[in-house]
Amino acid sequence: MEPVPGPQDKYELITRNLQVCGVGGVRPGLGSGSVRARFGLGSGSARARLGLGSGSARAQFGLGSGSAWARFGPGSGPVRARLGLGSGSVRARFGLGSGSVGARLRLGSDSARARLGLGSGSARAGFGLGSGSVRARFGPGSGSVPSRFPSGSPGAEPGLAPPAQEVLGQEKLMGILKERELRIYWGTATTGKPHVAYFVPMSKIADFLKAGCEVTILFADLHAYLDNMKAPWELLELRTRYYETVIKAVLESIGVPLEKLKFVRGTDYQLSREYTLDVYRLSSMVTQHDAKKAGAEVVKEVEHPLLSGLLYPSLQALDEEYLKVDAQFGGVDQRKIFTFAEKYLPSLGYAKRIHLMNPMVPGLTGSKMSSSEEDSKIDLLDRKEDVKKKLKKAFCEPGNVENNGVLSFIKHVLFPLKSEFVVLREEKWGGNKTYTAYEALEKDFAEQVVHPGDLKNSVEVALNKLLDPIREKFNSPELKKLTNAAYPDPSKAKPAEKGTKNSEPENVVPSRLDIRVGKVISVEKHPDADSLYVEKIDVGEPEPRTVVSGLVQFVPKEQLQDRLVVLLCNLKPQKMRGVESQGMVLWVGGCCLRPRLVEPLDPPAGCCAGERVYVEGYEGGQPDEELKPKKKVFEKLQADFRVSEDCVAQWKQRNFLTKLGRVSCKSLKGGSIS
Repeated sequence: MEPVPGPQDKYELITRNLQVCGVGGVRPGLGSGSVRARFGLGSGSARARLGLGSGSARAQFGLGSGSAWARFGPGSGPVRARLGLGSGSVRARFGLGSGSVGARLRLGSDSARARLGLGSGSARAGFGLGSGSVRARFGPGSGSVPSRFPSGSPGAEPGLAPPAQEVLGQEKLMGILKERELRIYWGTATTGKPHVAYFVPMSKIADFLKAGCEVTILFADLHAYLDNMKAPWELLELRTRYYETVIKAVLESIGVPLEKLKFVRGTDYQLSREYTLDVYRLSSMVTQHDAKKAGAEVVKEVEHPLLSGLLYPSLQALDEEYLKVDAQFGGVDQRKIFTFAEKYLPSLGYAKRIHLMNPMVPGLTGSKMSSSEEDSKIDLLDRKEDVKKKLKKAFCEPGNVENNGVLSFIKHVLFPLKSEFVVLREEKWGGNKTYTAYEALEKDFAEQVVHPGDLKNSVEVALNKLLDPIREKFNSPELKKLTNAAYPDPSKAKPAEKGTKNSEPENVVPSRLDIRVGKVISVEKHPDADSLYVEKIDVGEPEPRTVVSGLVQFVPKEQLQDRLVVLLCNLKPQKMRGVESQGMVLWVGGCCLRPRLVEPLDPPAGCCAGERVYVEGYEGGQPDEELKPKKKVFEKLQADFRVSEDCVAQWKQRNFLTKLGRVSCKSLKGGSIS
C-alpha cells in the first residue's frame, strides 16, 4: 500500500467522504469524481453547504440545482441556497414548496421534492426520493418488469452523496500534512462483541494508511470498566484479547496491512503516576454538567449514574496527549467528547487535537447498531443461520426508506466496501440487478421495484462473504476457548449450592423477556367469546401476529385500532377459545382504589413496530427463544411490575425503555402490569 504523494492529495484522501466542519460553523465538504474542494469548490450543477452530491444535484439538507451557489460562494442563474432555498416552481427551506404541490413531509411533482430538502432536474435530497417520472414514496410507478407490488418503476440512477461525517480542525490538518505525516488514533472500548458496523471505521483506517498516516489502535479496556462496568474487572483481560484478535481479523479481511499499525491497551499507560495525576488535575477543572453532557451519547444511561461514568470523557481527552497523536477518529456519537477535549486540554497546557468522525450505522431495528442491543446487530462471528434469523426479523417495510435497518446497512457498510450492491432475484421478478449508486437502490425500494425479501436475501449473501474469513480464523480450538471465556453464557453459570437459603435454580432477569413495540393492524371480536378481542399486531416480522386479549370490557375497539402497544412475544402460543394467541398485550390494572380501570401500556411517540422494549440496566442479554410455562419466568418477573407515581412502567423501580424513551400509561399511578 504505497502512500499517495503531496499534502493536498493526502488531505483529500484522509477527509474523503467527509463533511468538513469547523468548530465555529460548517464548511463545504469534498465531493466525488472530478470534484476536489477544500474551501467549497465543486463541479456538476450544485454544491450545498451541508452536503455535496453528484449528477445534476443532491443536497443532504435541501439545496437546489441548475446553476447554484452554496454557503458564501457566488454563482449564476436564479438558484440560490444557504439552507435549501430554490426558485422557479421549487422553493423551500425545510421542505415547503410552491406551484401545484408543496408539502413539508411529502414529495412534489415535476422534479422530485425530497422529504427534508427540495431539488430540481434530476436532483434528489439526502432524505428524499427521485425525479422525473419518479413517483412518491408509496405511489405507483411504471415499467415492464413484473412486480410483487401493485406497480413499480426502475427509474433513474443518480449518484450517491457520501455519508455525512465531520472534521474538527481542518486548517491544522492541512498545516501538518505540509510538514510531516499525520499521527492519528482510533479507540474502541472492549465491551460487547464487535459487530459488522466495525467495517466502517476499518475501511477508513485503510485510507489513513494509504495517505501515509501513523495509525494507532487503542483497546480502551479501562474505559470499558468505567462505563457502568460493561466489562467486569475479572473479564477485562480476556475481552481485550478477544477484541485485539477480532479487530485484526477484520482488518486482514479487507486487505489492511497490520505491520503498519500500532496496537495499544489503555491500561498500558492509564495507570501510570503521570496519567493519574492529570486525571486529578482535570477533575479539579471539569464541572459535573460538562462531564455528564460530554458522555451523554457514549456512556450508558442509568437512573443513578456512577462517578466512573463522569470520568470517562476526561480519560478519553487525556488519551490524545499520552498517545502523542495529532488527531482522533471516531463515530459522530463521540462529538461531545471531542469538543470537551478541545475545551479542557488547553487548561492543562496541552494542544487541541484534530477530530474526524464517521456516521453511526443504524441497527436492524432502526436504532443505532449497539453491542448491548442484541436484536439491533449482527456479530462478526454470528453463524450463517444467525445472520438469516436476524435479517428475517429486521424491520424492512415495503417502500419505507426511513428507519430501515437493512437499507442503512447496505448504505453504510456494503457500499463503502464494495462500491456496488447486487439485488438477487428470480427471472420472473426481473432477474438480478447491480447498483453502483446507493441512491438508485433507495429510489427503487421506495417505489417498490425492489421487494424486502429480495433485499434481505441479497444482504445475507453479501454479508456472509465478508464474514467467512473471520469465522474461519476463529474456528480454531484456542480462539473458541477465548471467545467462551471472554463472553461466558449466563445460562451456564454455576447454580447455587443445594440448601443455600434464598437460592434460585436459574437467573431470572428481565432481559429474558422478548418485549417489543407492536402496532395494532386490525381488531375484531372473538367469534366464540364476547369478552375477547382477536387482534392482528405488527411486531416487525414478515407477517403480523394473532393475539387474543381480554380488553373488550375496558377498551373500545376504536381506541385499539392502529395504536402502538407493548407486546410480550416469547410466550408459548396457546389457543384461547379456539384461536391461537401468539403473544400478550401488556396492560395496567388499577390499584385497589380504581380496580375496574384498565389501560394498555404506551410506547414513546415515534416508535416503530418491532422495536425492543427493555428494562433499564438490562439492555444486554438474549431473550429466551420461548418461555417454558413450567419455569414461570414471566410470572416471577411480573410480580415486581408496577407503574410509578409519574405513570412510568417499572420493574423493581427500573424503568421500561425503548431507544426513544420511557414506556408509560395514561393515568393509572401505582397500578400493576400484566
